[in-house]
Amino acid sequence: MERTALVIGATGGVGGETAVALLSRGWKVRALHRRPEQAAKTSIDARIEWVAGDALDGASVAAAARGASVIVHGANPPGYRNWKGLVLPMLDNTIAAARAVGARIVLPGTVYNFGPDVLPRVSETAGQRPLTRKGAIRVEMERRLRDSGVPTLVLRAGDFFGPRAKNNWFSQGIVTPGRPVRWLTYPAKAGVGHAWAYLPDVARTIAMLLERSSDLEPFAVFHFRGHWFERGIALAESARRVAGAPRARILPFPWLLVYLLAPFVETFREMIEMRWLWKKPLELANEKLVKFLGEEPHTPLDVALEDTLRGLGCLEERGVEAVLEAR
Repeated sequence: MERTALVIGATGGVGGETAVALLSRGWKVRALHRRPEQAAKTSIDARIEWVAGDALDGASVAAAARGASVIVHGANPPGYRNWKGLVLPMLDNTIAAARAVGARIVLPGTVYNFGPDVLPRVSETAGQRPLTRKGAIRVEMERRLRDSGVPTLVLRAGDFFGPRAKNNWFSQGIVTPGRPVRWLTYPAKAGVGHAWAYLPDVARTIAMLLERSSDLEPFAVFHFRGHWFERGIALAESARRVAGAPRARILPFPWLLVYLLAPFVETFREMIEMRWLWKKPLELANEKLVKFLGEEPHTPLDVALEDTLRGLGCLEERGVEAVLEAR
């Protein structure tokens, strides 16, 4: 029987990769977009069926969800803007649509739910006492899903990176998309541990979990460990090596400029509020996931970084050749 998934946010990193992962496993994927014709022209996969609609319009979400057994809720406001005003109404529309058609909701989760009190290694059942507004919204999102009675799968992961992901710390705070790696920045002190999640691995994990949906709890939560770096700066060091620029300088992220411009730029204000995650190590414990699936999908770091850098337009041919010769 053909399985249909509605992906809300398929032009984003996690939504797009999840769409591809589901298609590769025999699902039919429908995607919501305000301008479907435009989205189809730059679609991550030609097999995606684009339909007109807006995550803030409950009627269009409900119409797009007809016949779907899964709704992937990957919708996010651009950047960090107006989370308080947009995130929860979009989620409420997804909940209503899923309830109407009997679908399971998939929420790609984050570490924002947590506060410093549960560090450094965090399990699915750790207390959620965030110190930030964005963290509080994330907690409320999960509470609404849990209390809705709609079957839900939440997969929490660290900072994303991937070949088609443009709105994340890797592409906006470490390398410069479209330019060869001549220098990098890093937002934390070298020795602070940090968790990174390669998006194709996250998407494959979601697809694998959905294939065992009959074994999932009504409100199922898993942690994705991904690539954990005890020395957080090791990610930037690895990126410059894979890019064929092992001597490229790794500069401190310009936090001072962010603070100076924060009164005028909402995104910068949100970045400052979430900065504590760069000052303390937060590792996600994935024992529950590994026990359930038997493994956590894990692309070797060099392969994941090469694919990401190539997708972001940061690799020179000589850099690629150097990497291949080194293997």
